[in-house]
Amino acid sequence: MENRVNGCMVQCARRAVIAATGRSLPDKILDNAQLEKMVETSDEWIVTRTGIRQRRIASNGETTASLSLQAARQALDTAGIRGEDLDLIICSTITPEMVFPSTACFIQNGLNNHQCCAFDLSAACSGFTYGMAVASNFLVSGQCQKALVIGAETLSNLVDYTDRGSCILFGDGAGAALLVAEENSHRGLLYSSLHADGGGWETLSCQAYGSRNPVGKKLADEKLVYMNIRGRETYQLAVRRIVELIHEACEACSISQEEIDLIIPHQMNARIIESVQKRLDIPNEKMFINIDKYGNTSAASIAIALDEAVRDGHAKRGDLIVLVAFGAGLTWAVNLIRL
Repeated sequence: MENRVNGCMVQCARRAVIAATGRSLPDKILDNAQLEKMVETSDEWIVTRTGIRQRRIASNGETTASLSLQAARQALDTAGIRGEDLDLIICSTITPEMVFPSTACFIQNGLNNHQCCAFDLSAACSGFTYGMAVASNFLVSGQCQKALVIGAETLSNLVDYTDRGSCILFGDGAGAALLVAEENSHRGLLYSSLHADGGGWETLSCQAYGSRNPVGKKLADEKLVYMNIRGRETYQLAVRRIVELIHEACEACSISQEEIDLIIPHQMNARIIESVQKRLDIPNEKMFINIDKYGNTSAASIAIALDEAVRDGHAKRGDLIVLVAFGAGLTWAVNLIRL
């Protein structure tokens, strides 16, 4: 049996299998009609360019950790596993609970687990796919038996609601996947490929507050506290990288594209997803899209979509599924999974 990571083939007797998934979305909805009253835009303009009709926004008291905890509990309850039985918790996020300690530690405490490994992972929109690969390596190596991978964001805290180019895109939410180690299983994470190019960091960034622009230093531009996006550059790069990743996964695992049952891409922009779909000639039923309901939730988007696909029957046990993402860093990554 083989597992492959970044083109490297590793002989193994076990795999990381998805035992259950979960998700959590804030109750508050910000739709396009409401945005029309906040910034110069229109429902038609937003839908035409992004495919987004509404997004969820965290209310007072709803945080990255609290949303994560709800998603985690749903996954654990579905699998019938206690939080204290986890060996590893990874929270992929760019909007952590606080600078430190990690959001994963807050989740761990909420699950009444006081000794397992818990840490955050920052890879922006690629965070959940990165997290799945990292957790799989822990399970395959025998270091862990049960791992929880969470993608969670409260991006509304970083959005400039006077910038119509960015405020229309983002929403809040969390998704979780429970991975368990199984011996000699045909299911599980079959292949992962993770990439980054820090030379493109300015394409997608939020530059304050960190050591470059610390809290005590006056900002040269007060807008640095918000997300900054170069839309045209992002669009072109995202399409190219996602197409490359899907080709790469198929070639590395000696499968045809037709054998893939479902592709769950990061929900960055419906037009980007449609461009990928057109280039690869993917039928509608094999491309999962839910950005119209939730907007771009960065590291949470694939996790939320995976749970939705599982629970509504789009993704079934035994299906061959691709999770693929592109985001700030720049980062891009793919997982090939037998559900």
